[in-house]
Amino acid sequence: MRYLFFALILAVLFQTFFWITHDREVVVVHASHERIQSLSYTPHDGNDKTLLSRAQIAKDMSLIATYADNVRTYATQDAMAVLEVIGHTPLTIDLGMWLGRDYEENYVEFQRALYLLQRYPHRIRSVIVGNETLLRKDLRPEELAGYIFLVSQATDKPVTTAEVWHTWMENPWLAEQVDYVTVHILPYWEKVSVERFNAFVEEKYTAMEALFPGVSLAIGETGWPSHGYNNKKAVPSLKNQAIAVRSFLNLAKEKAWTYNIIEAFDQPWKGADEGNVGQYWGIFDSQRGLKFSLDEEIIQLNKHWKYQMVGAVLIGVLLTLFGLKNQRLNINHALAYAVTAQGMAFGIVMAATYPFVNYMNGGMWVMWGMGTMLMIPLVVITLAKANELFGCSIGQPPRRLVPINLTSQNIPLVSIHVPAYKEQPHVLEETLRSLAQLRYPNFEVLVIINNTPEEYYWKPIEALCQELGERFVFLNITCTGFKAGALNRALEFTHPEAEIIAVIDADYVVKGPWLVDLVPLFDNPKVAIVQAPQDHRDGNESIVKAAMNAEYAGFFDIGMIDRNEENAIVVHGTMVMVRRSAMMEVGGWGTDTIVEDSELGLRLFEAGYVAHYTNRRYGYGLLPDTIEAFKTQRHRWAYGAIQILKKHWREFKLSATSLTPSQKHKFATGWFFWLSDAMGPLMAMMNILWVPVILFVGVTIPTIALTIPIITAFLVNILHTFILYRLRVKTSFKNTLLSAIASMSLQLIIFKAVYDGFVKDGLPFKRTEKGGNSKKRTQNPVKYEMMLGAALIVSCVALIAHNTSGITEIYVYAVTLVIQSIPYLSAVVMWGLEKRSS
Repeated sequence: MRYLFFALILAVLFQTFFWITHDREVVVVHASHERIQSLSYTPHDGNDKTLLSRAQIAKDMSLIATYADNVRTYATQDAMAVLEVIGHTPLTIDLGMWLGRDYEENYVEFQRALYLLQRYPHRIRSVIVGNETLLRKDLRPEELAGYIFLVSQATDKPVTTAEVWHTWMENPWLAEQVDYVTVHILPYWEKVSVERFNAFVEEKYTAMEALFPGVSLAIGETGWPSHGYNNKKAVPSLKNQAIAVRSFLNLAKEKAWTYNIIEAFDQPWKGADEGNVGQYWGIFDSQRGLKFSLDEEIIQLNKHWKYQMVGAVLIGVLLTLFGLKNQRLNINHALAYAVTAQGMAFGIVMAATYPFVNYMNGGMWVMWGMGTMLMIPLVVITLAKANELFGCSIGQPPRRLVPINLTSQNIPLVSIHVPAYKEQPHVLEETLRSLAQLRYPNFEVLVIINNTPEEYYWKPIEALCQELGERFVFLNITCTGFKAGALNRALEFTHPEAEIIAVIDADYVVKGPWLVDLVPLFDNPKVAIVQAPQDHRDGNESIVKAAMNAEYAGFFDIGMIDRNEENAIVVHGTMVMVRRSAMMEVGGWGTDTIVEDSELGLRLFEAGYVAHYTNRRYGYGLLPDTIEAFKTQRHRWAYGAIQILKKHWREFKLSATSLTPSQKHKFATGWFFWLSDAMGPLMAMMNILWVPVILFVGVTIPTIALTIPIITAFLVNILHTFILYRLRVKTSFKNTLLSAIASMSLQLIIFKAVYDGFVKDGLPFKRTEKGGNSKKRTQNPVKYEMMLGAALIVSCVALIAHNTSGITEIYVYAVTLVIQSIPYLSAVVMWGLEKRSS
């Protein structure tokens, strides 16, 4: 407990130090203290561009008048709304007349402009006929010139049009049609870094002066967004906006320029047209709060950082307590996990606060909702993997592994049950002959041929049992309930004095010391289960089988040892011994699941019994013949796990006492591993569907706060595999890599198994084809994995090709797509290796 407390303190200090030293404030150039000449203003709000009320517009004008002398509008309807309420302020306006491709609407704009010029002559400073009309190619240059001429003939106010600097350079004759040139210089859209903001503006302004000597110039728009996606080197942020605007005000004063800052207030509705950038150009946010001081030297960048810090600290503490409670710890394990939990808590807080610091539209809510929902299992699984990694690498060494020098004066009768359904006779013969060599003096072997009418399978085995002697009992039965039903029928033929039931698969060759070494554990009456690991003797037959064998080894040398420390192993139906009286007490083998072994083990734990595990190998079976058989086996295991979860979930409620908290934690985590694996294809398919929306609709890209957890989980899995395989499995890098490929290749079949487990009851038990029992099949066993992997890679390439602005979030998102494709590409690799080996 002291280690946990100490680790929590250090981890909290780590989190706190990060927030305190984080870039929360910035020192910027001193402002001029002069008023801003002009600010762009559009009287709309919300994602649907709702026109503000007269009262709100009046309040906006009062607020702007505190900082600026003029407002620039863009359409006459907006200008009318402003002019109707501006009278209580000294503000003037630059009247914007919006021109587009609809000539009728343009005519309405013209007529409304004439009306406003007549009604508010003292409030209108100038008329800007069209805004970037030529840039958008809404009108031909000569058409724009015609509108400028019409307005000039109708008023004595200065008349101009607003275009970006290169449009003016492409149409220099247009300067002859206006009273002064209004140029837009927006370094962000030119992919210029904020460090070069003033230099770029001055460079373009000087070029315009050289192009139009003697003509008055005005900068119609300049500014910087406070949030959104980067545009190559141009990075939106509140810090960069403060630097850009403050430094420009000083430069404009020094150069005596006429200018207008875009814009007064953030405009959430612009997100539909300009992505997650156009909304954030205001020096005020949409709630009318000034984003940064215009004259103080130090500017606060995150006013809510204390709340975020406290939230991250508390979440980190809760994750640490949940992950480490009831565990044996040393300081290394506790501290490493506590710091990791604090790091995950930081990501959770940043994701959770995203809607509070961004203007959300429908697409962003969908993106955020999906990402946040999927982050929960990612966080849990990542922390569980990290916990296992730290526990096995720098934590306490295991203490419950069975020693190999046990002795006992008791020699209870062990009844070894070998169920066989259409097993190749030569394979089963090897198994039975190995059992005949066991050195334990008191055992019997029940060979349970079940539901196998073909004499080819059972006739040679019957003769073999007669040859091996009276210890070997041959049974040829017909039953229901698959393997569990056969094992239950075998109990009827078991010697009445047998105290221990041992089960091995029909393909296992068993070493002599198995019973001698492990039966003494049953001297403790609370011990009901003794489990030895599965291993295989044909792993060298092909590279595919080597991959399968390495994948199995990881579970038995890492996961099972870890679970054994909390008396929470997963019981496997081979190389297992069970106390007969305990088994009968809890109802025998269950026939309502297809993983009767694991389900029986859980019932025994619920009854208060103890299990022991050894990682010493005593038996070697056969690996699945094919990838398809490998997938069939994993489907059975995952489907059965969901069956158990549905049957026993009440035992995992907080009020339930049949299992210890540590046992609940281990079993719940194990089930969560299945569920999280099943989430992989779901996440991949959602991302595949989201990519075309990004490319063709232009809605929000998943933010780094929602994509980094996927990358983090992948990196943790890589570290978990390669470090623990080196420490616990003690195998080569090649076998570790093969194990990772084999494990990842199963993701889609696990998704199907979990889905089947929740929506389908009573699927039949499908045996794993081994020992040459598989039938030749011509269809592609990984066609769906191939399709998913290809779709993810194509989506990644399309995103990168589309990313002409070099947006960081797109590159990160593309990386997540590549990561998500790895399991499906691994399945393709496994199939390729199988075809090569055949």
